[in-house]
Amino acid sequence: MDVILLERVEKLGQIGDVVSVKPGFARNFLLPRKKALRANEANRKVFEANRAQIEADNAARRSDAETASKDIDGKSVTLIRQASNTGQLYGSVSVRDIVEALEADGTKLTKSQVVLDRPIKSIGVSDVRVQLHPEVSVKVTVNVARSPEEAELQAQGVDVMAEMFEKDEAGFTEDFDPNAEPGEIATDRGDEDDSREG
Repeated sequence: MDVILLERVEKLGQIGDVVSVKPGFARNFLLPRKKALRANEANRKVFEANRAQIEADNAARRSDAETASKDIDGKSVTLIRQASNTGQLYGSVSVRDIVEALEADGTKLTKSQVVLDRPIKSIGVSDVRVQLHPEVSVKVTVNVARSPEEAELQAQGVDVMAEMFEKDEAGFTEDFDPNAEPGEIATDRGDEDDSREG
């Protein structure tokens, strides 16, 4: 199905481009959200007659988004979650959690503006893209940790999981006797020699 784009659509085209898309994508996404018009003669004439107005509206929305992006770009939010010893979360951090954390910080966003390729399922620091306008996107840092102290360490660039495993490895060492049989309890060899002599 051919459509005329009314705004820039990522990986598809710019305003005024006539592109061919799958019918379901056009019917379910582009047309209901007023991102495109069906590409027929009547709609082409309507688009050309209103092109200057459509581009002016888009420019105004883009400038508003650029102004708002200055407040949001580089912002950091911390989410405290329960996680296993390996750093896997019990559950996951979704778009809604990020939007709520940003709202608590005084930033108003909608869920559709946060672009999260897949839910965050482990502790750590992640960069999340926020799409304020089809042509304006910024990055927000999401710090997922088990405690505020851990979040502070992660914010300073410390890999908490690597640190934890290093501590575990250094904690316990076992004496190794290469001559011992499997299952044999290690004994002091000097005592055995004394008992044989006596």
